[in-house]
Amino acid sequence: MWLVTHFGFFSVVQKKSDDILTVRARTRGDLEALKERYVPTLGHILKGEGTDYQYRAKVSREDLAEAMQKIIMDIDYSNFKDAVAEKQGNKRARIYGEVWEVLLDLEK
Repeated sequence: MWLVTHFGFFSVVQKKSDDILTVRARTRGDLEALKERYVPTLGHILKGEGTDYQYRAKVSREDLAEAMQKIIMDIDYSNFKDAVAEKQGNKRARIYGEVWEVLLDLEK
């Protein structure tokens, strides 16, 4: 599952060898923000060279579900891309905008 939030971009998977979830990110800062704001139980952030997501950490399914509820309850913006620009800057907002534009192809 991809999670694109105003404070970070994440990929959440369950590895075959685990009974817990792995949260992956392109930047360490995204995982740090997730841990600081919503998931204090997020495991140690590992850096993996040569992987599709450079940073990853493990978390229980229950703790991530609780965090997602808090993330949803904290939504207070009427425009997502504007919120991204405010929290993470224009470069990140532009990148998210490009993803949004590519996903328009789903409507065709």
